[in-house]
Amino acid sequence: MALTAGLVAAGPQASAAGLTQVTGFGTNPGNLSMYEYAPAGLSAGRPLVIALHGCTQSASDYYDHSGWPKFADLYGFALVFPQTSSANNGNSCFNWFQPGDTTRGQGEALSIKQMVDKAVAQYGSDTGRVYITGLSAGAGMTANMLAAYPDVFAGGSIDSGLPAYCANDTASAYTCMYSPPDRTPAQWGDLVRSAAPAGTTSWPRVAIWQGTSDTTVAPANATELRDQWTNVWGIGQTPSRTESLTGGTTLSVYDDGSGRPAVEVYSISGMAHGLAVDPGSGTEQCGSTGTYYLDTICSSYHTARFWGLDGGGTGTGALPAPTGLTVTGTTDTTASLTWNAVDGAASYQVFRGGTKVGTTASAGYTDTGLATGTAYRYTVAAVDSSGTAGAASAAVTATTTGFTPTCDTASNYDHTVAGRAHQSGGYTYAQGSQQAMGLWNTFTTHTLEQTSPGYYVIADSGCTG
Repeated sequence: MALTAGLVAAGPQASAAGLTQVTGFGTNPGNLSMYEYAPAGLSAGRPLVIALHGCTQSASDYYDHSGWPKFADLYGFALVFPQTSSANNGNSCFNWFQPGDTTRGQGEALSIKQMVDKAVAQYGSDTGRVYITGLSAGAGMTANMLAAYPDVFAGGSIDSGLPAYCANDTASAYTCMYSPPDRTPAQWGDLVRSAAPAGTTSWPRVAIWQGTSDTTVAPANATELRDQWTNVWGIGQTPSRTESLTGGTTLSVYDDGSGRPAVEVYSISGMAHGLAVDPGSGTEQCGSTGTYYLDTICSSYHTARFWGLDGGGTGTGALPAPTGLTVTGTTDTTASLTWNAVDGAASYQVFRGGTKVGTTASAGYTDTGLATGTAYRYTVAAVDSSGTAGAASAAVTATTTGFTPTCDTASNYDHTVAGRAHQSGGYTYAQGSQQAMGLWNTFTTHTLEQTSPGYYVIADSGCTG
C-alpha cells in the first residue's frame, strides 16, 4: 500500500514478453504509462480488462504474477496494465487518496479513462464489457474509478483495497488502511453517488477480495466496501447465500432484484496483504507467487467468472443470446431450466458455472447429479446449423433443495466478515439464531454450525456438519 514505511522503491519498467507499451493515448494528465496484452487474432467485440498494480510493483510485475494473461488467452479479451512511477508517488503507488487524481476528468483517473478509449479503438472492444481490477493502492484506485466512471465499467474487483473515496489526503489514508471509518451503508453509498455523473442509475458489479490476516489494509475495509456497494445497488447487507471455496475462502453473494449477483465478497482465512493466486495448470489455477502474490486461490479466475468473461457459452456465431432463461424447478439433485427459442437455432448448449454440461435440441434442460442445498449459475447459448455457438444468455441461479450442515471455526471478527454473524455495540451475534458470541474481536473464537440457509448456531462442543 502506498503509505507503508516498509514498502520502498519502484518496481522495474514493464518488459515481460508479450507486454507492449502504448504511447500517444491522450493528454495523460496523470503522467502514467500504458502497457497492453491481447491474444493473437483477437476479434472485435470482445471484453477489455484494466489491471492496476500495487505499490512497489509495475505493469510487468502484475502481468507476470496475477494470472490475468492466462484468462485473456483462454476466454478471449484484451488487457491494459496502467503503470505509475516514483515520479508520481515515492513508492510507485496509484494516488488513490488524492482528489486531484481520483476525480472524474482529472489526473490519474482521466489517464486511465484515456487508456480505455485507446484500447477500445485499437481492439474494437465491446464498450458494454469493460472491467477494472487492482491490488492494494491499485484496488483503492479501482474503487474510485468504479464510482467516478460507472458509465465506463461494467464491473470491478477490489483486491485488498479500500472503499471508494475513503480518504482525501495522506493522514486520512492511514486511517482508512488501519482503522476505516465505520460509516453507515448510506453514507458510503453517498460517496459513490456524489462522484458519479448526475442521474446515474446503472452500477458496476463489484467483487471484493480480502485476507483475514491483512495487517496493511485492515479486513474491516471489506465490510465497509460491502456496505458501500450493496447500498449503491439498493440491496441489503445480508448475503443471499454463502459458499466455501478452496484456499480457506468464503464467498458471500449479494443478489440484485433479479437474482443476479451484484456484489461478491471473498474472505480468505489467514491470508496476509496481497493478491490471491494459485499456481498450477488447472483451469481454476493461475499466477505465480512473489512479493504480495500469495498462494491461496486464483482470484483472477473467480473474478473472470463473476464478470462472465469465461463465456458461459459465448461463441463467435451470429445467433443472439437466448432470452427468458428461467429456473422452473429444483430437487435435491436436479435443476430444470427453460428459455425462449431462438430462430435458426439447431440446438442449445447449457453451461453450469461456465462449464458446458449439456446440449439439447429443445428450449429446456434438466441438469442432474447436483449437490443438495447448493446454488448453481446457468447460462445458455444457441448453436447454428454449422455447430457454432452464439452469445450467452444472462445468467440465472438455481438452488437445489435440501441442506447439508456446514461447520466453521473462526474468530468472532472473521465470522462477521464471512456473513455467519453480525456485530452490534461491539458484541457478536450468530446470524439467524442471534446467539450471543461475546466481544467482536480477533481473539474470541467459536465454532458455528449452519443448520439451514443463513441460520447459524454455536457448536463449540461438537459439530455434525
